Amino acid sequence: MSSFQHCGKMFHRSVLSQFLCIVVLGCCVPSTAAQDSRWTEDEARVWYSKQPWLVGANYIPSDAINQLEMWQAASFNAAEIDRELGWAQSIGMNTMRVFMHDLLWEQDADGYKQRIDQFLTIASRHGIKPIFVIFDSCWDPFPVLGPQHKPTPGVHNSGWVQSPGERALEDPHQVSRLNAYVQGLIAAFASDSRILAWDLWNEPDNSNAIAYGPVEAKDKTVLVENLLPKVFAWARDAHPVQPLTSGVWSGDWSNLDLMTPVARIQVERSDIITFHNYGWPEEFEKRIKELQQFHRPIVCTEYMARGAGSLFETILPIAKKYNVGAINWGLVAGKTQTYLPWDSWQRPYVTTSAPVWFHDIFYPDGKLYRAYEGELIRRLTSKPMSNNGQ
Repeated sequence: MSSFQHCGKMFHRSVLSQFLCIVVLGCCVPSTAAQDSRWTEDEARVWYSKQPWLVGANYIPSDAINQLEMWQAASFNAAEIDRELGWAQSIGMNTMRVFMHDLLWEQDADGYKQRIDQFLTIASRHGIKPIFVIFDSCWDPFPVLGPQHKPTPGVHNSGWVQSPGERALEDPHQVSRLNAYVQGLIAAFASDSRILAWDLWNEPDNSNAIAYGPVEAKDKTVLVENLLPKVFAWARDAHPVQPLTSGVWSGDWSNLDLMTPVARIQVERSDIITFHNYGWPEEFEKRIKELQQFHRPIVCTEYMARGAGSLFETILPIAKKYNVGAINWGLVAGKTQTYLPWDSWQRPYVTTSAPVWFHDIFYPDGKLYRAYEGELIRRLTSKPMSNNGQ
């Protein structure tokens, strides 16, 4: 064998070894290319196969009325978070969906990052990986930093605030600030294994008709439709190892062509499919089947409204059957008052009590609202996962 032939064979072996390494690694983690564009179906499925069956709640401490009060330095309560996430862990929950806010980043990015890191340390200690929500179009469109107002008696979620607020959403000069927030926040935790995923925008085109409809931006849907693709692009540019998503929540999902423009952006740019559903179990299952057409892992990031027919005992078995993650609204009854129904905006429950808690699982002292719900969650999360579904 000539030295030329020997070198040639060594070169081919090296190339082959590198190719095999790339193939093997590509099956295990998202590639660099995938971090710059939507994950492939295989990459999403591999990521999902490494997770437990995802069960958790949308979380805010019981002593906070909204995202600002949860995260601001003066009101951030690590002890309360530790106690309440311990209760979640005790019933088998392994994830929480947690809302952030752009004004907190503008106010004090370094301090905000420190508190997020502290939250992640606490959550990790309890075996919980959170999904962080970057923007949110629900409830009060005029967020203000500083001390937050007290809950309105008898009213569901009377202090929750949008991010970005209406003024920022309407001001094109705010785009660079919002860009800096999205990229700065995600980049700071882009490789942090304690984070499950990034939910880029909660219910982007929600008009808040029952509460703030008259004061919402008249062209809100158009503004969101133009900004949402940019938000996905900003997030991609931060190169997170965690998947990106934004959950569809209304409209017809049976066919991509029938979806609203915002919903199409959500499903076409999300690495994993997330959705909201507060309906009866038949509707919940129908929605799952509609979303299976996209061949990606599915997580329901909002469900469970007892007065509307969405119950743990009817929804969770369906979610497990299809291997769909399930994150209900509310962990501990507190200042958000989400144990009250949505119609409390029309008729506050001041002199009368709601017949049943709408959301939430625990009383502020850690007692379960319904003991059998906690037992059900604990039992279902302790069993092997079904192989059905996507």
